[in-house]
Amino acid sequence: MIFYDCATAPSPRRARIFLAEKKVAHDVVEIDFSKQEQLGDDFKAINPNCTVPVLKLDDGTTFTENLGIAAYLEAQYPEPPLMGRTAEEKGHILNWNAIIEFQGLIAVAEALRNSNPMMQGRAITGPQNYDQIPELAARGVKRIGYFFDMLNAQLKGRDFIVTDDFSLADITALVVVDFARIIKQSPNDNHAEILRWREQLNERPSVNV
Repeated sequence: MIFYDCATAPSPRRARIFLAEKKVAHDVVEIDFSKQEQLGDDFKAINPNCTVPVLKLDDGTTFTENLGIAAYLEAQYPEPPLMGRTAEEKGHILNWNAIIEFQGLIAVAEALRNSNPMMQGRAITGPQNYDQIPELAARGVKRIGYFFDMLNAQLKGRDFIVTDDFSLADITALVVVDFARIIKQSPNDNHAEILRWREQLNERPSVNV
């Protein structure tokens, strides 16, 4: 099993944490974004969408999206469960994972990719080039503030976001919270629940891979 990674990018970090929690043995191939290796012909042959993460199985099967990678790993390596045990837990975890992606991850990505001078003409990941839209950057910053408020409310009285156990939703949320620092946005004193939750997650070895 080969995991195509980029140590500086948020999306592969999600899969990296999932793999670490499952303790799944795998090889790693680092894709250097600073050299635009994700846009080269060699990597396009692996993932035409030019994004990481990618998980490649021994038979050549590839999964190129976090949810696909998670679903495969959860089915193949069911312990510890990261996507719920009961039907209700599974539904709640995927429901919140989608909320976190839309309200949090996309907001930070909009803010970063539409404002960073190094990403001019690359406002959206993938093989096509797209111009930056400054208004989307401003909107992204505003949205991440709302996301922090929403997440803080959800975590009140809870150790984890959805169930009594660490889950895919927690993985996605912690990556968003950490990723937001790149646009100079972080939980503040009004987000004590997020700060408490994020601090306790540091006890998990997977969080620091």
